Amino acid sequence: MSRLRSTPARVLFYVQHLLGVGHLRRAALLCEALVEAGLDVHMILGGEPVPSIRFAGAQCHYLNALRVQDADFATLVDTAGNPLDDNMRHQRRDQLLALAAQIQPDAIITELFPFGRRQMRFELRPLLDWARRQPKPPRLICSLRDIVQQRSPERERETLGLIDKHYHRIWAHGDARFAPLDASYQLTPELGERLHYTGYIAPRAPAPRPRQGVIVSAGGGAVGLRLLQAAICAHRDGLLPGRPWTLIAGPNLPQGDFERLQQSLHAPELQLMRFCDDFVSRLAGAELSISQAGYNTVMDLLVSQVPAVVVPYIGSGETEQISRARHLAEAGRVSIADEADLCADSLRHAAHQALSRTDHAHSNPAPLRLDGAQNAAADLLRLLSGQAA
Repeated sequence: MSRLRSTPARVLFYVQHLLGVGHLRRAALLCEALVEAGLDVHMILGGEPVPSIRFAGAQCHYLNALRVQDADFATLVDTAGNPLDDNMRHQRRDQLLALAAQIQPDAIITELFPFGRRQMRFELRPLLDWARRQPKPPRLICSLRDIVQQRSPERERETLGLIDKHYHRIWAHGDARFAPLDASYQLTPELGERLHYTGYIAPRAPAPRPRQGVIVSAGGGAVGLRLLQAAICAHRDGLLPGRPWTLIAGPNLPQGDFERLQQSLHAPELQLMRFCDDFVSRLAGAELSISQAGYNTVMDLLVSQVPAVVVPYIGSGETEQISRARHLAEAGRVSIADEADLCADSLRHAAHQALSRTDHAHSNPAPLRLDGAQNAAADLLRLLSGQAA
């Protein structure tokens, strides 16, 4: 460490999930690695608590919860559905700054910001300014997934301006050989040595199991209804009959939709549930996975090595999932069913493609780095000790 101390370095890790829970799951794996590295981690969580996602060993601090009203991300609301107003903004900002003053962090990690979560700049820019005013300013790190949403040149330049002013490190949680950041952020060369590819943040690989049945998962569930409906229709039309099918709706699928799906199950081998704690282990024992193409879901597919169909989410102009899915398909790791024309036939066609690949030997893909959480923790220790630029 650059200064002597008898207590572990303190890390303030800010995470705001707005629709799905993928950001939260990735942050939990990174949190686990930071704790294992001996750091005193304080999670600042701005969304509604998700009981199935835990931050073992860290102290969790909850801001007044916010989420988006719907999938267009245009309107922030509180837990009661009330639109965000100036009073709520000021309360959240003051909460966050009070926590920072209480924690006195040696490092601040902002998940996705400033590449995303622009809606939260009313509280994050004051946090960055607070950090700059400290006698010994904390290190500022952005924790970033492999692919970012493509933005206008003006927005990209705004992001770079915030990085130049405040940030010491950008962690790209991916593999440059597979999905370089400059494919989705044009100003990547200007990040220079601040950019650090950690590798992907993935769960531990499960033990191999005999494969039987199908797992259909809708991520957080907020935008997964059509995927679940198409999967049920594909089973009705003869896709892998007579095997167990587990459909995982996610915690954010509206209850009315969940009940209607339950009523539409036409065979005893179909089981619908909200979520399961042993998801990766179940994938390792499945013949086929059908899912979206979010970061965490893709990591689960890779470590379980299950034949997979992905249906990338493209609503509201989203480009992240389709970009990731195309990289994976080109490497022979998944088959794609387009969300725009999703139906039982398109899903069944993509499933047959995925099942026809026995070991992906024809594509000979290079192994991806899947130890990103541990590499990020090691990099932070170097930053805090002054060993890194």
